[in-house]
Amino acid sequence: MARIVMKFGGTSMAGIERIRGVAARIGREVAAGNQVAVVVSAMAGETDRLVGFCREASPLADPREYDVVVAAGEQVTAGLLAIALQAAGVPARSWLGWQLPVHSSAAHSVARIEGIETDAVVAAMARGEVAVVPGFQGVSDDNRVTTLGRGGSDTSAVALAAALKADRCDIYTDVDGVYTTDPRIVPRARKLARITYEEMLELASVGAKVLQTRSVELAMKEKVKVQVLSSFTDAPGTLVVDEDEDMERELIAGVAYDKNEAKVTLVGVPDRPGVVAAIFGPLADANVNVDMIVQNIAKGEGTTDVTFTVPRTQLPLSLDVLAKSHGDIAYAQVLSDAAVAKISVVGVGMRSHAGVAVTMFRALADRGINIQAITTSEIKVSVLISEEYVELAVRVLHSAYGLDAPEGVAA
Repeated sequence: MARIVMKFGGTSMAGIERIRGVAARIGREVAAGNQVAVVVSAMAGETDRLVGFCREASPLADPREYDVVVAAGEQVTAGLLAIALQAAGVPARSWLGWQLPVHSSAAHSVARIEGIETDAVVAAMARGEVAVVPGFQGVSDDNRVTTLGRGGSDTSAVALAAALKADRCDIYTDVDGVYTTDPRIVPRARKLARITYEEMLELASVGAKVLQTRSVELAMKEKVKVQVLSSFTDAPGTLVVDEDEDMERELIAGVAYDKNEAKVTLVGVPDRPGVVAAIFGPLADANVNVDMIVQNIAKGEGTTDVTFTVPRTQLPLSLDVLAKSHGDIAYAQVLSDAAVAKISVVGVGMRSHAGVAVTMFRALADRGINIQAITTSEIKVSVLISEEYVELAVRVLHSAYGLDAPEGVAA
Protein backbone atom coordinates (compact mmCIF):
# COMPACT_ATOMS: atom_id res chain seq x y z
CA MET A 1 0.00 0.00 0.00
CA ALA A 2 1.26 3.46 -0.92
CA ARG A 3 0.23 6.91 0.22
CA ILE A 4 -0.23 9.11 -2.85
CA VAL A 5 -1.13 12.74 -3.44
CA MET A 6 -2.80 13.24 -6.83
CA LYS A 7 -3.10 16.75 -8.25
CA PHE A 8 -5.41 17.66 -11.14
CA GLY A 9 -5.12 20.93 -13.06
CA GLY A 10 -7.77 23.17 -14.57
CA THR A 11 -8.10 21.32 -17.88
CA SER A 12 -8.59 18.05 -15.96
CA MET A 13 -11.44 19.64 -13.96
CA ALA A 14 -13.10 21.52 -16.85
CA GLY A 15 -16.66 20.25 -16.57
CA ILE A 16 -18.60 17.45 -14.92
CA GLU A 17 -17.65 14.77 -17.45
CA ARG A 18 -13.95 15.42 -16.92
CA ILE A 19 -14.47 15.47 -13.16
CA ARG A 20 -16.14 12.05 -13.45
CA GLY A 21 -13.09 10.86 -15.41
CA VAL A 22 -10.82 12.14 -12.62
CA ALA A 23 -12.99 10.32 -10.06
CA ALA A 24 -12.63 7.08 -12.03
CA ARG A 25 -8.84 7.46 -12.08
CA ILE A 26 -8.78 8.09 -8.33
CA GLY A 27 -11.05 5.10 -7.80
CA ARG A 28 -8.52 2.82 -9.48
CA GLU A 29 -5.83 3.93 -7.02
CA VAL A 30 -8.17 3.31 -4.08
CA ALA A 31 -9.10 -0.13 -5.46
CA ALA A 32 -5.40 -0.96 -5.62
CA GLY A 33 -5.25 -0.44 -1.85
CA ASN A 34 -3.56 2.97 -1.84
CA GLN A 35 -4.32 5.84 0.52
CA VAL A 36 -5.15 8.88 -1.58
CA ALA A 37 -5.32 12.64 -1.06
CA VAL A 38 -6.26 14.81 -4.02
CA VAL A 39 -5.46 18.47 -4.72
CA VAL A 40 -7.53 20.25 -7.35
CA SER A 41 -7.29 23.45 -9.35
CA ALA A 42 -10.26 25.56 -10.40
CA MET A 43 -11.89 24.77 -13.73
CA ALA A 44 -9.87 26.06 -16.68
CA GLY A 45 -10.47 29.79 -17.09
CA GLU A 46 -12.42 30.15 -13.83
CA THR A 47 -9.70 31.96 -11.87
CA ASP A 48 -9.33 34.51 -14.68
CA ARG A 49 -13.09 35.04 -14.61
CA LEU A 50 -13.06 35.65 -10.85
CA VAL A 51 -10.07 37.99 -11.10
CA GLY A 52 -11.98 39.92 -13.77
CA PHE A 53 -14.92 40.35 -11.41
CA CYS A 54 -12.61 41.77 -8.73
CA ARG A 55 -11.06 44.26 -11.14
CA GLU A 56 -14.47 45.27 -12.43
CA ALA A 57 -15.71 45.87 -8.90
CA SER A 58 -12.65 47.96 -8.03
CA PRO A 59 -9.19 48.37 -9.59
CA LEU A 60 -7.87 48.65 -6.02
CA ALA A 61 -9.77 45.75 -4.44
CA ASP A 62 -8.98 44.92 -0.81
CA PRO A 63 -6.50 42.02 -1.17
CA ARG A 64 -8.20 40.12 1.66
CA GLU A 65 -11.53 40.18 -0.17
CA TYR A 66 -9.79 39.49 -3.50
CA ASP A 67 -8.50 36.23 -2.00
CA VAL A 68 -11.96 35.29 -0.77
CA VAL A 69 -13.27 35.63 -4.33
CA VAL A 70 -10.49 33.95 -6.31
CA ALA A 71 -10.15 31.04 -3.86
CA ALA A 72 -13.76 30.08 -4.64
CA GLY A 73 -12.86 28.33 -7.90
CA GLU A 74 -10.95 25.55 -6.16
CA GLN A 75 -13.63 25.25 -3.48
CA VAL A 76 -16.20 24.46 -6.20
CA THR A 77 -14.09 21.76 -7.88
CA ALA A 78 -13.16 20.17 -4.54
CA GLY A 79 -16.81 19.81 -3.62
CA LEU A 80 -17.82 18.56 -7.06
CA LEU A 81 -15.05 15.95 -7.10
CA ALA A 82 -16.04 14.70 -3.65
CA ILE A 83 -19.63 14.38 -4.89
CA ALA A 84 -18.50 12.52 -8.03
CA LEU A 85 -16.38 10.13 -5.95
CA GLN A 86 -19.25 9.42 -3.58
CA ALA A 87 -21.55 8.78 -6.55
CA ALA A 88 -19.00 6.26 -7.84
CA GLY A 89 -19.00 4.44 -4.49
CA VAL A 90 -15.67 5.87 -3.28
CA PRO A 91 -15.78 7.42 0.23
CA ALA A 92 -14.58 11.01 -0.02
CA ARG A 93 -14.66 14.32 1.80
CA SER A 94 -13.51 17.79 0.84
CA TRP A 95 -11.18 19.69 3.17
CA LEU A 96 -10.86 23.43 2.60
CA GLY A 97 -7.67 25.28 3.41
CA TRP A 98 -9.00 26.52 6.76
CA GLN A 99 -10.30 23.07 7.72
CA LEU A 100 -6.97 21.24 7.63
CA PRO A 101 -5.68 23.92 8.16
CA VAL A 102 -3.06 25.01 5.61
CA HIS A 103 -1.15 27.71 7.49
CA SER A 104 0.23 30.48 5.28
CA SER A 105 1.77 33.91 5.46
CA ALA A 106 -0.54 36.91 5.31
CA ALA A 107 0.80 38.16 1.95
CA HIS A 108 -2.56 38.07 0.22
CA SER A 109 -2.54 36.82 -3.41
CA VAL A 110 1.13 35.75 -3.07
CA ALA A 111 1.09 33.90 0.26
CA ARG A 112 3.58 31.17 1.12
CA ILE A 113 2.72 27.92 2.88
CA GLU A 114 4.19 27.77 6.39
CA GLY A 115 2.81 24.42 7.53
CA ILE A 116 -0.04 21.94 7.12
CA GLU A 117 -1.80 20.10 9.94
CA THR A 118 -2.59 16.59 8.73
CA ASP A 119 -3.78 14.53 11.74
CA ALA A 120 -7.46 14.62 10.78
CA VAL A 121 -6.76 13.89 7.12
CA VAL A 122 -4.41 11.00 7.95
CA ALA A 123 -7.13 9.48 10.13
CA ALA A 124 -9.69 9.86 7.35
CA MET A 125 -7.34 8.28 4.79
CA ALA A 126 -6.69 5.39 7.18
CA ARG A 127 -10.46 4.77 7.15
CA GLY A 128 -10.33 4.47 3.36
CA GLU A 129 -11.64 7.96 2.69
CA VAL A 130 -10.24 10.10 -0.12
CA ALA A 131 -9.32 13.59 1.08
CA VAL A 132 -10.06 16.24 -1.58
CA VAL A 133 -8.20 19.49 -0.93
CA PRO A 134 -8.54 22.72 -2.94
CA GLY A 135 -5.14 23.92 -4.10
CA PHE A 136 -3.97 27.52 -4.22
CA GLN A 137 -5.36 28.50 -0.80
CA GLY A 138 -4.47 28.66 2.87
CA VAL A 139 -5.33 30.59 6.00
CA SER A 140 -3.31 33.31 7.74
CA ASP A 141 -2.73 33.68 11.47
CA ASP A 142 -5.67 36.10 11.66
CA ASN A 143 -7.94 33.43 10.10
CA ARG A 144 -8.28 35.13 6.71
CA VAL A 145 -8.37 33.09 3.50
CA THR A 146 -5.17 33.55 1.47
CA THR A 147 -4.14 32.51 -2.02
CA LEU A 148 -0.68 31.42 -3.17
CA GLY A 149 -0.38 33.15 -6.53
CA ARG A 150 -0.84 31.73 -10.00
CA GLY A 151 0.25 28.11 -10.31
CA GLY A 152 -0.10 27.71 -6.55
CA SER A 153 -2.03 24.44 -6.79
CA ASP A 154 1.15 22.57 -7.77
CA THR A 155 2.82 24.02 -4.69
CA SER A 156 -0.17 23.01 -2.56
CA ALA A 157 0.10 19.43 -3.81
CA VAL A 158 3.83 19.12 -3.12
CA ALA A 159 3.44 20.74 0.32
CA LEU A 160 0.64 18.31 1.20
CA ALA A 161 2.71 15.36 -0.02
CA ALA A 162 5.60 16.49 2.18
CA ALA A 163 3.33 16.96 5.21
CA LEU A 164 1.73 13.54 4.69
CA LYS A 165 5.11 11.88 4.03
CA ALA A 166 3.57 10.55 0.83
CA ASP A 167 5.39 8.04 -1.32
CA ARG A 168 4.98 10.33 -4.31
CA CYS A 169 3.03 13.27 -5.69
CA ASP A 170 1.38 12.61 -9.07
CA ILE A 171 0.63 15.82 -10.98
CA TYR A 172 -1.90 15.25 -13.76
CA THR A 173 -2.03 17.81 -16.53
CA ASP A 174 -2.78 18.12 -20.24
CA VAL A 175 0.65 16.79 -21.25
CA ASP A 176 1.93 13.29 -20.56
CA GLY A 177 5.34 14.18 -19.19
CA VAL A 178 8.39 16.40 -19.54
CA TYR A 179 9.85 16.60 -23.04
CA THR A 180 13.29 17.60 -24.26
CA THR A 181 11.62 20.69 -25.75
CA ASP A 182 8.22 21.91 -26.90
CA PRO A 183 6.84 19.16 -29.21
CA ARG A 184 4.82 21.82 -31.06
CA ILE A 185 8.10 23.25 -32.33
CA VAL A 186 10.12 20.02 -32.57
CA PRO A 187 7.85 17.05 -33.41
CA ARG A 188 10.75 14.67 -32.67
CA ALA A 189 11.16 15.90 -29.10
CA ARG A 190 11.50 12.98 -26.68
CA LYS A 191 9.64 12.42 -23.44
CA LEU A 192 12.02 11.96 -20.51
CA ALA A 193 11.45 9.00 -18.19
CA ARG A 194 13.33 10.85 -15.43
CA ILE A 195 14.63 14.33 -14.80
CA THR A 196 16.44 15.76 -11.78
CA TYR A 197 14.96 18.38 -9.50
CA GLU A 198 17.64 20.84 -10.53
CA GLU A 199 17.04 20.32 -14.24
CA MET A 200 13.29 20.67 -13.80
CA LEU A 201 13.76 23.80 -11.71
CA GLU A 202 16.00 25.40 -14.31
CA LEU A 203 13.66 24.44 -17.16
CA ALA A 204 10.66 25.82 -15.26
CA SER A 205 12.50 29.06 -14.52
CA VAL A 206 13.43 29.67 -18.17
CA GLY A 207 10.10 29.04 -19.82
CA ALA A 208 9.05 25.37 -19.60
CA LYS A 209 5.49 25.43 -18.26
CA VAL A 210 4.97 21.81 -17.19
CA LEU A 211 5.53 22.49 -13.48
CA GLN A 212 5.43 25.70 -11.47
CA THR A 213 8.83 26.84 -10.19
CA ARG A 214 7.86 27.10 -6.50
CA SER A 215 6.52 23.55 -6.51
CA VAL A 216 9.82 22.17 -7.87
CA GLU A 217 11.81 24.16 -5.29
CA LEU A 218 9.67 22.72 -2.52
CA ALA A 219 9.88 19.16 -3.90
CA MET A 220 13.67 19.41 -4.04
CA LYS A 221 13.88 20.79 -0.50
CA GLU A 222 11.51 18.19 0.98
CA LYS A 223 12.69 15.28 -1.24
CA VAL A 224 9.18 14.66 -2.58
CA LYS A 225 9.09 12.37 -5.61
CA VAL A 226 6.98 14.09 -8.25
CA GLN A 227 5.53 12.34 -11.29
CA VAL A 228 4.08 14.27 -14.25
CA LEU A 229 1.24 12.41 -15.96
CA SER A 230 -1.61 13.04 -18.40
CA SER A 231 -5.21 13.20 -17.22
CA PHE A 232 -6.37 11.93 -20.60
CA THR A 233 -4.17 8.89 -21.32
CA ASP A 234 -2.55 6.07 -19.37
CA ALA A 235 0.88 6.70 -20.94
CA PRO A 236 3.91 6.55 -18.61
CA GLY A 237 4.90 9.96 -17.31
CA THR A 238 8.12 11.63 -16.15
CA LEU A 239 9.51 11.15 -12.65
CA VAL A 240 11.31 14.10 -11.02
CA VAL A 241 14.01 12.74 -8.72
CA ASP A 242 17.29 13.44 -6.96
CA GLU A 243 20.39 13.56 -9.14
CA ASP A 244 21.71 10.41 -7.41
CA GLU A 245 18.60 8.49 -8.51
CA ASP A 246 18.92 9.48 -12.17
CA MET A 247 21.50 6.90 -13.20
CA GLU A 248 20.97 7.27 -16.96
CA ARG A 249 21.07 11.05 -17.21
CA GLU A 250 22.24 12.65 -20.42
CA LEU A 251 24.47 15.65 -21.00
CA ILE A 252 21.51 17.91 -21.82
CA ALA A 253 18.00 17.34 -20.49
CA GLY A 254 16.24 19.88 -22.63
CA VAL A 255 15.97 23.15 -24.53
CA ALA A 256 13.55 25.83 -23.27
CA TYR A 257 12.50 29.24 -24.52
CA ASP A 258 10.83 32.30 -23.03
CA LYS A 259 9.28 35.06 -25.12
CA ASN A 260 8.34 37.11 -22.07
CA GLU A 261 11.58 39.10 -22.25
CA ALA A 262 12.49 42.71 -22.96
CA LYS A 263 15.97 44.20 -23.27
CA VAL A 264 17.02 47.54 -21.80
CA THR A 265 20.36 49.22 -22.55
CA LEU A 266 21.66 52.27 -20.72
CA VAL A 267 24.19 54.05 -22.94
CA GLY A 268 26.91 56.28 -21.58
CA VAL A 269 26.72 55.33 -17.92
CA PRO A 270 29.53 56.88 -15.80
CA ASP A 271 32.12 54.22 -15.02
CA ARG A 272 32.36 54.78 -11.27
CA PRO A 273 31.70 52.83 -8.07
CA GLY A 274 28.04 52.76 -7.05
CA VAL A 275 26.50 53.36 -10.46
CA VAL A 276 25.26 49.76 -10.80
CA ALA A 277 23.54 50.04 -7.44
CA ALA A 278 21.97 53.31 -8.61
CA ILE A 279 20.53 51.45 -11.61
CA PHE A 280 19.23 48.28 -10.01
CA GLY A 281 18.30 49.58 -6.56
CA PRO A 282 15.26 51.57 -7.76
CA LEU A 283 14.22 48.69 -10.02
CA ALA A 284 14.31 46.31 -7.05
CA ASP A 285 12.31 48.78 -4.97
CA ALA A 286 9.67 48.74 -7.73
CA ASN A 287 9.64 44.89 -7.67
CA VAL A 288 11.02 44.62 -11.19
CA ASN A 289 12.59 41.20 -11.81
CA VAL A 290 15.90 41.74 -13.58
CA ASP A 291 17.36 38.70 -15.32
CA MET A 292 20.39 38.92 -17.63
CA ILE A 293 22.92 41.69 -16.91
CA VAL A 294 25.83 42.64 -19.19
CA GLN A 295 28.23 45.52 -18.54
CA ASN A 296 30.53 46.51 -21.37
CA ILE A 297 34.20 47.38 -21.01
CA ALA A 298 34.64 51.03 -20.04
CA LYS A 299 35.09 53.47 -22.91
CA GLY A 300 37.93 55.95 -23.14
CA GLU A 301 35.75 58.84 -21.99
CA GLY A 302 35.06 57.12 -18.65
CA THR A 303 31.64 55.71 -19.51
CA THR A 304 30.23 52.27 -20.13
CA ASP A 305 26.99 50.66 -21.35
CA VAL A 306 24.82 48.40 -19.20
CA THR A 307 22.32 45.96 -20.73
CA PHE A 308 19.79 43.88 -18.82
CA THR A 309 16.50 42.07 -19.37
CA VAL A 310 13.17 42.33 -17.58
CA PRO A 311 9.81 40.60 -18.07
CA ARG A 312 8.13 42.12 -21.11
CA THR A 313 5.11 43.10 -19.04
CA GLN A 314 7.38 45.12 -16.72
CA LEU A 315 9.12 47.09 -19.48
CA PRO A 316 6.93 50.23 -19.17
CA LEU A 317 7.42 50.24 -15.39
CA SER A 318 11.19 49.74 -15.81
CA LEU A 319 11.51 52.64 -18.23
CA ASP A 320 9.48 54.87 -15.89
CA VAL A 321 11.71 53.97 -12.93
CA LEU A 322 14.87 54.65 -14.94
CA ALA A 323 13.54 58.00 -16.15
CA LYS A 324 12.86 59.07 -12.56
CA SER A 325 16.38 57.90 -11.55
CA HIS A 326 18.16 59.70 -14.39
CA GLY A 327 19.67 62.30 -12.07
CA ASP A 328 21.33 59.63 -9.92
CA ILE A 329 22.50 57.43 -12.81
CA ALA A 330 23.43 60.16 -15.31
CA TYR A 331 23.14 57.90 -18.37
CA ALA A 332 23.24 59.47 -21.82
CA GLN A 333 20.48 57.42 -23.44
CA VAL A 334 18.15 54.52 -22.75
CA LEU A 335 17.27 51.98 -25.45
CA SER A 336 14.69 49.19 -25.21
CA ASP A 337 13.66 46.21 -27.32
CA ALA A 338 10.66 44.00 -26.60
CA ALA A 339 11.17 41.77 -29.66
CA VAL A 340 13.66 39.44 -27.97
CA ALA A 341 13.53 35.95 -26.45
CA LYS A 342 15.63 33.80 -24.17
CA ILE A 343 16.80 30.35 -25.26
CA SER A 344 18.28 27.99 -22.65
CA VAL A 345 19.91 24.56 -22.63
CA VAL A 346 19.78 22.69 -19.31
CA GLY A 347 21.48 19.56 -18.03
CA VAL A 348 23.30 18.32 -14.94
CA GLY A 349 25.82 16.70 -17.28
CA MET A 350 27.32 20.16 -17.83
CA ARG A 351 29.08 19.83 -14.49
CA SER A 352 31.43 17.20 -15.84
CA HIS A 353 31.58 18.00 -19.57
CA ALA A 354 33.39 20.88 -21.28
CA GLY A 355 32.27 22.50 -24.51
CA VAL A 356 28.51 22.69 -23.89
CA ALA A 357 28.38 26.47 -24.36
CA VAL A 358 30.62 26.36 -27.44
CA THR A 359 28.28 23.85 -29.10
CA MET A 360 25.41 26.26 -28.50
CA PHE A 361 27.27 29.30 -29.81
CA ARG A 362 28.51 27.52 -32.94
CA ALA A 363 25.13 26.02 -33.77
CA LEU A 364 23.45 29.42 -33.58
CA ALA A 365 26.25 31.15 -35.49
CA ASP A 366 26.04 28.58 -38.30
CA ARG A 367 22.40 29.62 -38.84
CA GLY A 368 23.14 33.33 -38.65
CA ILE A 369 21.46 33.87 -35.28
CA ASN A 370 23.10 36.69 -33.33
CA ILE A 371 23.53 36.40 -29.56
CA GLN A 372 22.73 39.62 -27.69
CA ALA A 373 23.44 38.52 -24.12
CA ILE A 374 24.59 35.41 -22.24
CA THR A 375 24.08 34.07 -18.73
CA THR A 376 25.17 30.77 -17.22
CA SER A 377 24.70 28.66 -14.13
CA GLU A 378 26.28 25.36 -13.17
CA ILE A 379 23.76 23.41 -15.26
CA LYS A 380 22.33 26.03 -17.65
CA VAL A 381 23.41 28.30 -20.50
CA SER A 382 20.95 30.99 -21.64
CA VAL A 383 21.25 33.41 -24.54
CA LEU A 384 19.15 36.34 -25.66
CA ILE A 385 18.25 36.45 -29.36
CA SER A 386 15.81 38.20 -31.66
CA GLU A 387 12.30 36.83 -31.16
CA GLU A 388 11.89 36.06 -34.86
CA TYR A 389 14.50 33.27 -34.59
CA VAL A 390 13.00 31.43 -31.58
CA GLU A 391 11.64 28.37 -33.36
CA LEU A 392 14.69 28.01 -35.60
CA ALA A 393 17.02 28.29 -32.60
CA VAL A 394 15.10 25.65 -30.64
CA ARG A 395 15.18 23.19 -33.55
CA VAL A 396 18.87 23.82 -34.26
CA LEU A 397 19.93 23.36 -30.64
CA HIS A 398 17.74 20.30 -30.14
CA SER A 399 19.56 18.62 -33.02
CA ALA A 400 22.99 19.95 -32.05
CA TYR A 401 22.79 18.20 -28.67
CA GLY A 402 21.48 14.95 -30.12
CA LEU A 403 18.07 15.21 -28.50
CA ASP A 404 15.96 14.34 -31.56
CA ALA A 405 14.09 11.05 -31.25
CA PRO A 406 14.87 8.42 -33.92
CA GLU A 407 12.59 8.44 -36.95
CA GLY A 408 9.26 6.86 -36.02
CA VAL A 409 9.78 7.28 -32.27
CA ALA A 410 8.84 10.96 -32.03
CA ALA A 411 6.35 12.33 -29.54
